[in-house]
Amino acid sequence: MKTYKTPVSALVLIHTPDLKVLIMERADKAGFWQSVTGSIEGDETPYQAAVREVSEETGIDAKQFALEDWQVSNVYEIYPHWRHRYAPGVTENREHLFGLVLPSPLPVTLAPDEHLQYEWVDWREAAKRVFSWTNVDALRRLGERHQLTLGNIE
Repeated sequence: MKTYKTPVSALVLIHTPDLKVLIMERADKAGFWQSVTGSIEGDETPYQAAVREVSEETGIDAKQFALEDWQVSNVYEIYPHWRHRYAPGVTENREHLFGLVLPSPLPVTLAPDEHLQYEWVDWREAAKRVFSWTNVDALRRLGERHQLTLGNIE
């Protein structure tokens, strides 16, 4: 029996305090850049999926740093070329947003079947390069959160 992906996922923006963001180029879609993302498995919570996906895709242990559930989710239409991964009739996914703050850009160990290369770039540059509107939305939220923090300090 075929196992289908669950249409609930986690998107994790891995970034530094000065908003350098990790983006990775997809192995199955050259030229498509993204943050860490992946579907929940079994009875995982979105938080548990975020921790697992960060480890699988980057080699970074999210539990060693500040992983924050932003309590935000987006529903998006699954691209037709990826729908075969889901049960028949499933066309939408709910993606939960997380932020992972690292003290500085760290070396990343990519999962070669998932990503070709990675870069640490300013959040604005990342927003120009990622392909998913939910990833762009998350990056804009990161910029807004940072501005609010700066406003509270001043």
